[in-house]
Amino acid sequence: MDKLHSEAVERLFQAILSLENIDECYDFFQDACTIKEILDIAQRLEVASLLSQGKNFLTISSITGASTTTITRVNRSVLYGNGGYKTVLERIGDKKDE
Repeated sequence: MDKLHSEAVERLFQAILSLENIDECYDFFQDACTIKEILDIAQRLEVASLLSQGKNFLTISSITGASTTTITRVNRSVLYGNGGYKTVLERIGDKKDE
């Protein structure tokens, strides 16, 4: 079992899945995270979206303000991760332009 899998993390994910609307998400995440943490996660999702659209690192940095380190990290997850970004982007209707 890796470091991520635990009863506490399972409970967190169940809590997130129990949220019913955007307002509840705002309330929960503002209580659970700092504003910077929320903005960092949002930025990573935007980076993943732009990478899936084939944008280059310079363009992505210009649009999002993300560092090369952040873009590289997200790119590694998009290419070699568990498919989480792909799943979320497909479900929110942010599919790769073909």
